[in-house]
Amino acid sequence: MIVEERMVAYINSLDIGNTPLLDEIEREARQEGVPIIRRELQSFLKTLLAWKNPGQILEVGTATGFSALLMSEYGGPKVKITTIEKYEKRLPIARENFRRAGREKQITLLEGDAMEILPKLSGLFDFIFMDAAKGQYLHFLPQVLRLLSPGGLLVSDNVLQEGRIIDSRFAVERRDRTIHSRMREYLYALKHHPQLVTSILPLGDGVTVSVKIEELENSGNSEMLLPVGTGGTGERKLP
Repeated sequence: MIVEERMVAYINSLDIGNTPLLDEIEREARQEGVPIIRRELQSFLKTLLAWKNPGQILEVGTATGFSALLMSEYGGPKVKITTIEKYEKRLPIARENFRRAGREKQITLLEGDAMEILPKLSGLFDFIFMDAAKGQYLHFLPQVLRLLSPGGLLVSDNVLQEGRIIDSRFAVERRDRTIHSRMREYLYALKHHPQLVTSILPLGDGVTVSVKIEELENSGNSEMLLPVGTGGTGERKLP
């Protein structure tokens, strides 16, 4: 818990909730142990959508379709959503949930690995929501930036790892060290990339909101240096 639990409970107690169908889909997902975006992030997304009023949304990580349906419900009547999911067991559940909500024409579900699908996508998206494998965020970033329109929003969930992101890598369990170091690199990239203005918020499990500024005049200047791992002992380039 990043923010004191009583404060989170109080904030969530003020929330007016979602539609009955969204509430039902959320209950079903939680009963099956499927991760669902937290209530405070749901409220935050609805605020961002009301402000941005996006025409095209890209989501990386569908799960059972809850967040895509939330964005379709509160993103405005004309919003179109493209969402990517590779976990085969969740695909039929997401499709059925889209059908239940009558959103099949509004939401396009792409099946497969985002690393393979993102390079094949064309066009620009006003709003991109990242909620997939946390260790892959850094690898998704170049293609996500290519697809994000100038002035568009990139929202990334679960970036503070229940507060463990501030721990030394040696305090993190060995099995989690790769994700830990990659997420640190991802946050560094968002805060230092010349095409992004980013805020990191202790909301839910940590969320970033990045705004893409105008394309650089000289694309050759868009490379940046990143520390490798958490020790900062080397550098690599991130386009």
